[in-house]
Amino acid sequence: MKKKLITLLFALSLCANANVKMPLLFSDGMVLQRNKPISVWGWADSGEKIEVAFNKQIQRTKADKNGKWLLQLKPEKAGGPFKMSIKGNNSITIENILVGEVWICSGQSNMEWTVGQSQNADYEISQADNPWIRQFLVEKDLSSTPKKDLKAGNWKESSKNNTGAFTAAGYFFAKKIYSELKIPVGIINATWGGTCSETWTSREAFEKSPEFSPMFSDLPKVPMDSLLKNKLEVLKKNIENIQGSKITSDLESQYKTAGFDDSSWPEIHTPQLWENQLGNLDGTVWMRKSFIVSKEDASKEALLELGKIDDSDLSYVNGIEVGKNTQWNKKRIYKIPAGTLKEGINAIAVRVTDYSGGGGIFGDAADLKLTVGNTQVPLAGEWKFQVTEIKTDLSPNSYPALLYNAMINPLIPYSFQGVLWYQGEANAGRAEQYKKAFPLLISDWRSKWNQGDFPFFFVQLSSFNEFGGTSSIGSYWAELREAQTFTLHNVVNTGMCVTADIGDPKDIHPKNKQDVGYRLAAVALNKVYDKGNVFSGPEYKSMEIRDNQVLLTFDNATSGLTVHDKYQYVKGFEIAGPDHVFHYAKAQIKGSQLLVWSDQVQNPEAVRYGWADDASDCNLYNVENFPAIPFRTDNWKSISTAIKYSFEK
Repeated sequence: MKKKLITLLFALSLCANANVKMPLLFSDGMVLQRNKPISVWGWADSGEKIEVAFNKQIQRTKADKNGKWLLQLKPEKAGGPFKMSIKGNNSITIENILVGEVWICSGQSNMEWTVGQSQNADYEISQADNPWIRQFLVEKDLSSTPKKDLKAGNWKESSKNNTGAFTAAGYFFAKKIYSELKIPVGIINATWGGTCSETWTSREAFEKSPEFSPMFSDLPKVPMDSLLKNKLEVLKKNIENIQGSKITSDLESQYKTAGFDDSSWPEIHTPQLWENQLGNLDGTVWMRKSFIVSKEDASKEALLELGKIDDSDLSYVNGIEVGKNTQWNKKRIYKIPAGTLKEGINAIAVRVTDYSGGGGIFGDAADLKLTVGNTQVPLAGEWKFQVTEIKTDLSPNSYPALLYNAMINPLIPYSFQGVLWYQGEANAGRAEQYKKAFPLLISDWRSKWNQGDFPFFFVQLSSFNEFGGTSSIGSYWAELREAQTFTLHNVVNTGMCVTADIGDPKDIHPKNKQDVGYRLAAVALNKVYDKGNVFSGPEYKSMEIRDNQVLLTFDNATSGLTVHDKYQYVKGFEIAGPDHVFHYAKAQIKGSQLLVWSDQVQNPEAVRYGWADDASDCNLYNVENFPAIPFRTDNWKSISTAIKYSFEK
């Protein structure tokens, strides 16, 4: 009897393994790429015969020794809805399939940013009913080795109920493409906020790269739990070296009190995210700041403003809880009840918990202040800190290829038209190396998909005053924009959408995603769909020094230059002489050229435009209303040159 039971269980196991299984991408509501061979694949039992039927096509194959099977359907014209049937030892039917244009939307939070978070969200959602625009949302996931399938994901039609969760830049791109072509558009949303390009690139690409291969020579291929253990050990050691004490939560109950002695605690500059000062830390950190209150103000009610805190906070004044919040992108504004403050030294204590990415108090320094009566106490500057907990989850940036393995590799070899990419904020600190890292990612994806040099269109960094960078002290964000322009010129079939003019100096996530999507669509309509439209703004071509002035010539300005300023002032330009000191410049439009000068520079050598973290002053456009690309004419020293990518080994 026992022997028969084992035989039966074994037979049932074989039957279970033999069932045909499809990738999550192949599910109801999917969009297939038109006019290209359609890759269809899945898993079954070794040697199992597979038949795929789709719109009058029937193709057959059989699973290899590992159970993987792959076939290609012939190209189809746009249309639908259709059905697809897959038969092996079992049968699967996929319903409501459209054929049209498929674009992969990837990158960090500005591509992840949803329609529901964008400007005029209610209106956009109310107009969103269009079943021919669809999104597949890839579930966030990490893996130390390439995965066969996604953790989760599904196709959704554009509607009032669904579109609020669509990638905004991708949706507005799709909306414009649909309005021009009147065919289905599918967007595959594979995004994760705060991520660097290296986590989206395969290990094989790094191992073949002269720039990156040395750091992989002694990195073993290990499972996630080993990576996690190693990361925790390295991070714990680094943090304890920084703060000069063990990481412990034993004394946490005392940290909120006014009389706690924090003189031995190290300091951290605030506002600024932890990653720029403590490394890639996720966990809990107590932050304290002392301030003086006069006898006159001590009995009054006050207002505490702490800017934004990533992710959650529990805030105290003199040991009294005054507020808490769990929304990482919301400004903290808390009332302090009368009687809480005292004459002399007072203490703010904030328990900050970060779950992934970012971390800490961030935003505009002017947003950190305490107001009591007519007195305003600035709170930006150095704060005391103590790490009490390190969260043990890996973050996407802990090691290279984690997101490629889990969120991109399972998409291969799905047929598609091109990629829309919005990322770079997390790489700004090593902008010079991005000139190699970003082209490496593009060539890696193209190599893995084996669909030729497919279109790869990306968004240049917007305006955000993260580090206060300028020409005088250097700007990481300006250098990253330059690296993106470098990629535009040195990697075939790429396109760039300039957004410096539609950013928000105080918010890394500008709400205007409509223009981002429409500008990306303009590139695609010209370079992919042969509409012949203008799709790029003025781009610096050459300079001619004329005494104390410089004449600049631009490409993409045949119809002439213009500015968005009611007084017709050209803004955003600087000029420098032999001393390399830049001064704000005046400028005059002369058709498709620009004359630039400054009374403080008699022997000009270099001109810069938009060379700052916050480049929102930029207002030069071509007549077709596309913004000029930020640039510099010099090659003087960059501040990011020596900063290289690294990770814990």
